[in-house]
Amino acid sequence: MNLANTLQHYRSDLDLIEQWVPVGSRVLDLGCGDGSLLARLKKNRQVTGYGVEINDAKVWRCIQNGVNVIQQDLEAGLAMFDDQSFDVVILSLTLQSMRNTEEILKEISRVGRVGIVSFPNFGHWFHVWSIATGHMPVSKHLPYEWFNTPNIHLCTVADFEILAQRIGLRITGREVFANGKVVNFLPNLRGTLAVFSFTSIV
Repeated sequence: MNLANTLQHYRSDLDLIEQWVPVGSRVLDLGCGDGSLLARLKKNRQVTGYGVEINDAKVWRCIQNGVNVIQQDLEAGLAMFDDQSFDVVILSLTLQSMRNTEEILKEISRVGRVGIVSFPNFGHWFHVWSIATGHMPVSKHLPYEWFNTPNIHLCTVADFEILAQRIGLRITGREVFANGKVVNFLPNLRGTLAVFSFTSIV
């Protein structure tokens, strides 16, 4: 389960992802939801490729949207894809709901020449303040209560950078957003949504 539909009006990451995807690329969109991002990339960037989605209704929406989709649980890995079989692999607003975060990032860097991920930044000051006052945060980027959230592994901008280095990923791009605008000053504290691109060092 991801936050893509919940946050469809606050998806600052989508414009940036489109800019980062080269024209004519072969793209794999993991946790693709209804396929709207891949359909957008097909139209605007002339990409080819596949979406991967587990939800029956969303798979059907992908088909209706003219998107090639494979019904698969991402937790099972990406063994069906060969090494470097895609130019770009995208995981947007789904990383925080993965049980094995390290493994999916390694798999992204294995099957794609470039990986792109976006996720809500748990280091935002409002989230820190909520915890300091005794409550788990609820915001437009983290809209669930503690007892019904699909989010398993929340992280900050700084946390992701540390993990990327630890598992052998080279960060090639980073933008942090708040209210649709890029945050350059204190992004780990002021940003609500982070987007990274990376490649494998190995």
